[in-house]
Amino acid sequence: MARKKIIIDTDPGIDDILAILLALSATPEEVEVLLISLTFGNIEVKNCLCNVVSMFHILEREVQWRRANGHPEGFGTLRAFRPVVAVGAEDPLEDQKMLADYFHGKDGLGGIHTSHPHLTPSQAWEHLFDPTVDPDGIQPVQTGAGTGDHSFIPSKKPAHQEILRTLRENEPDTVTLVAVGPLTNLALAAAQDPETFLRVKEVVVMGGVVNIPGNVTPMGEFNSYADAVAAARVFALTSPNPHTTLPPTKSAHLPPYPATLSRQLTLRLFPLDITQRHNLSRGEFRATITPLLNAGSPLAEWVSAFMAHTFRTLEALHPGHIGDDAQLSLHDPVCVWYALTAEDPHWMPSVTSPEDIRVETLGQWTRGMCVVDRRNRHRIEGDVESSSDHGLWLSRRAGNRIWRMDKSPAEATFGRIILQKLFG
Repeated sequence: MARKKIIIDTDPGIDDILAILLALSATPEEVEVLLISLTFGNIEVKNCLCNVVSMFHILEREVQWRRANGHPEGFGTLRAFRPVVAVGAEDPLEDQKMLADYFHGKDGLGGIHTSHPHLTPSQAWEHLFDPTVDPDGIQPVQTGAGTGDHSFIPSKKPAHQEILRTLRENEPDTVTLVAVGPLTNLALAAAQDPETFLRVKEVVVMGGVVNIPGNVTPMGEFNSYADAVAAARVFALTSPNPHTTLPPTKSAHLPPYPATLSRQLTLRLFPLDITQRHNLSRGEFRATITPLLNAGSPLAEWVSAFMAHTFRTLEALHPGHIGDDAQLSLHDPVCVWYALTAEDPHWMPSVTSPEDIRVETLGQWTRGMCVVDRRNRHRIEGDVESSSDHGLWLSRRAGNRIWRMDKSPAEATFGRIILQKLFG
């Protein structure tokens, strides 16, 4: 089986970090992480960068610790390949910015950089991402664990440009883009060069909600709410006629797509409907992490610190999430797991896929809502609006074509699966 190539567009974030760790824990035969592109979302993008650099710092220390104690080193793909790290969007395309620091903490990891400063590297790496300092320079970086391994390649270019570069440098249909934050970087890349963007094999999106309540408004999931215009623009590329679902925009730098595109985007949507069924309990986590903490694992100490904050927050926000029964939904790791195991026949889309799912961008109470047509009406062949079909919902030539994922190989055991992958 050919090695998979993936881009992770992310706003780390607690479950984002778990998702990245899951990808990097794979073997080099399984996957190569080409790029980690960062966006605002759960927190400000500068804090996302700090969290990713800290993650690489901890992984270097963890591999060194495992080697010294005779444990399998793991994280083979990280040791075989150096992902590029690029900083992207600081703000949504048009909407007022909303962050999720109420859940993740101001720094995105429950205040870990203040409470556990010995787990955070010095800030000497910041200039490596500063475009005003040697803007053409690009070099691998060692974050200070002393292992001799270079962890990542910093880029001084905006993340959306790095997404396009990565897609240009790889054959069409060989790179999967896993997007687990607001879709701003993707929308910017698609606006700048839609044909290059469409070289992607598929885009795997954690976002939206269809048949259950939202998590930031009654109808809205965080990622789709945080930049509804970006989500709507990316979704529109799945349409045979993207102009039929492209949202109205006030931004001059967001032109309409060309009238003719070479292909439609394949987009796999993982809404809350499926991701909320994949959980990790505090009891499962504690049973795995306690012996590793006692043995001195740097990764166990780091993850345990921000997960303690997470479970306390869950207790405060959700009735019934108490003690070992508290459950963290693994929204973002599910998407990475799909990218790693997409050939498993137990991954299944909804029976109605591909579906015409559109993102509401203008509503006062419905921003970010995933709208579907629940009317039982005949489809029509025309592509001109009529009084009986405002919005071209019934046209066979219009509308989006979203593959909404509905079933996975192991919903009930995914928490244990990710613990095993990360900690062995």
